[in-house]
Amino acid sequence: HYNACRAACIQPKASIRRVHPDQMEAKSEAKTARNAYDDISNSEGEGCMTKVIRCILITIAVIVACIPISWLWCIATLRDYERAVHFRLGKLCGAAKGPGIFFFLPFVDEYRMVDLRITALDVPPQEMITKDSVTTTVNAVVFIRVVDPNLMVLQVDDYMKATSLLAQTTLRSVVGTCELDELLSNRDKINSQLMKIIDDATDAWGVKVFACEVSDVKLPISMQRAMASQAESERTRRAKVISAEGEVQASKLLQTAARTLQSDPLSIQLRYLQTLSQVSAEKNSTIIFPVPVDMMPLMKKMNSKATPMAAASM
Repeated sequence: HYNACRAACIQPKASIRRVHPDQMEAKSEAKTARNAYDDISNSEGEGCMTKVIRCILITIAVIVACIPISWLWCIATLRDYERAVHFRLGKLCGAAKGPGIFFFLPFVDEYRMVDLRITALDVPPQEMITKDSVTTTVNAVVFIRVVDPNLMVLQVDDYMKATSLLAQTTLRSVVGTCELDELLSNRDKINSQLMKIIDDATDAWGVKVFACEVSDVKLPISMQRAMASQAESERTRRAKVISAEGEVQASKLLQTAARTLQSDPLSIQLRYLQTLSQVSAEKNSTIIFPVPVDMMPLMKKMNSKATPMAAASM
């Protein structure tokens, strides 16, 4: 009975053992697949991190390698007559740089070059009316120079255009207060007045005016003819005055000479002989009858005696 019961108990286990290996094999295969998937996942995760680290290292290496090359775009060379107004993040950074080598940071700094040499501005011809109502066309030349680059960059956009427009308006106002004769004859006063007004206005821009000259004054044709006629009349008047003054001086000298000759009779004979020598030197057809000077008193006496006799006969 014990053996029978034992056999009965072992029989189901044997049947169970026959089915269990298949299930265990399936479970083992699933577990193996799961482990393989985990291994693959872990290997892929490690590969991504490696790639990211590798990219970061390559980027850093490229940046470090490009630093020496980037210095070429971070260096500016300034000449002796140039200055650089430096801005960092939009704010003015100290005094103007230069001359020499100037370093700046890309994408952070910016600068503006300023030329310190003297510049000549040609003021366009301005048609205006003088104080005595004469229409004229006047142009001028202004010589300027930047003395404060920072102030010039901060205060004015285009200092050359601004100075040119200021010179035009100043020229109109100054010429309008002068007469034509003063404009033509007294240009030094007008030039100094123009320079003072323009220089006072451009001091706030950091610009210095060194000279301002009125270069040309054009008049209408009718005014030119009137001035030419006036000048001709003035020259004629001066010529007549000079001629009259010469006659006055000559008459005074002749009077003095006559008094001198009258004091000495021999001098009259010498003058007479000198006149004869001058006349004979010329080639002409004039006939001269010389009369001795000593016969002049005798002729006067004969003339005085003949006059009463003619009166008595009548």
